[in-house]
Amino acid sequence: MKRVLVIEDNKDNLQLITYALERSGYQVISALTGEEGVELAIREKPFFIIMDINLPGIDGIETTRRIRISAPHGDMPIVAITSYAMSGDMKRIIESGCNAYFEKPIDPLTIVDKIHERLGIR
Repeated sequence: MKRVLVIEDNKDNLQLITYALERSGYQVISALTGEEGVELAIREKPFFIIMDINLPGIDGIETTRRIRISAPHGDMPIVAITSYAMSGDMKRIIESGCNAYFEKPIDPLTIVDKIHERLGIR
């Protein structure tokens, strides 16, 4: 079973994306802070990462940057799922190293298919 790391500090959002991922056959590991997320990404080597941007401590953009520079783990796919939806946010988030961007709220019945499509996972 492939593992996905979800870095999300909101327990309701974490529960929702966990449900969606487990429904699609993934094992979910989670982190509530960016610092913990960096550690888990390096140690667990997940298939891909779901990244919230508004995190306590270091935010999702800095967390993404730290994961990207942690060779050989820097190439794992990172998907931002965030409530940041202001003009320019998507560009800034993608430029930080995220492979895809989705706005909250998400539909738990379709989000995994959308992630697979954006990441080219069959």
